[in-house]
Amino acid sequence: MLLGLWCFPTAAQVPDSLSYPDWSVSVEPADASTWDVDLGTTLRASQASYNNWTEGGVSTLASTALLSGKAVRTTWDWTQTYETRLGIGIVKQDTLNVRKAEDVARLNATIEYQGSGFFRRFNPTAATGIRTQFAPGFNYVTNPFADGRDPPVKVSDLFSPATFTQSLGLTYGSEWGFRQRLGIALKETVVLIEKLRMLYGVNQSDPVRFQLGVESFTEVDKEVLENVLLKSSLGLFAAFNQEELPDMLWENILVMRVNKWLSADLEFVALFDRDLSDRIQLKEAVSIGFSFVII
Repeated sequence: MLLGLWCFPTAAQVPDSLSYPDWSVSVEPADASTWDVDLGTTLRASQASYNNWTEGGVSTLASTALLSGKAVRTTWDWTQTYETRLGIGIVKQDTLNVRKAEDVARLNATIEYQGSGFFRRFNPTAATGIRTQFAPGFNYVTNPFADGRDPPVKVSDLFSPATFTQSLGLTYGSEWGFRQRLGIALKETVVLIEKLRMLYGVNQSDPVRFQLGVESFTEVDKEVLENVLLKSSLGLFAAFNQEELPDMLWENILVMRVNKWLSADLEFVALFDRDLSDRIQLKEAVSIGFSFVII
């Protein structure tokens, strides 16, 4: 199903005349084969060194590389959107070994149909997403396996875990950057490394846990001030076979552009998944770096 969505065909059709007001934004491109592509990269680095510094301090070296992009193609009735966010970062503190500081791999795709009448305001939508990481992750504080090993212990790796989602539903969008999608969804949690499956609620003998439920996805993508861009998304997934609170992923990125190559980013992420932890997981980052537009 996942591969089928990425290869979903599109067809150009002229919409029927409407019998009542159009509540959504209508896009009628002159060239239906044109893609609107936005691809950029950000490089961040920080360094602090102390030698015989009586006030104290920890020598630190950190660097991060991010690649993000979005491609949109709109025909008379169909809109395809593909988004990616890839990043890896490291940090070296004083006498400690190099550690991973940032690790994200996200791919998302949606296909929306804009029909007439009701379906011109609420667009039928098929969506899919992948969320994983690139490099091994370690717990440097505790050993969640309780097998007698001292930290650090390996707790994650590429596709261990990985989350795949596929959904069918309706999307409502407004001119000022707000979008809401609601539908039926499948969620697969993949853990390829057998010894790590117990950490993510996956059966020891099976690398994949399948869940069927309801998905809600809310997104705001708007320039709130001049050269200040806010991108916020809230994803909720409630499985039919679980009575617990729904899984939640709330991601917020505030990008402040100083000029065409220098920017400051504020990121806040909240994750709740009872299969991983009974508590909300939080991530916060503030950074300044060089941004380059590739396309």
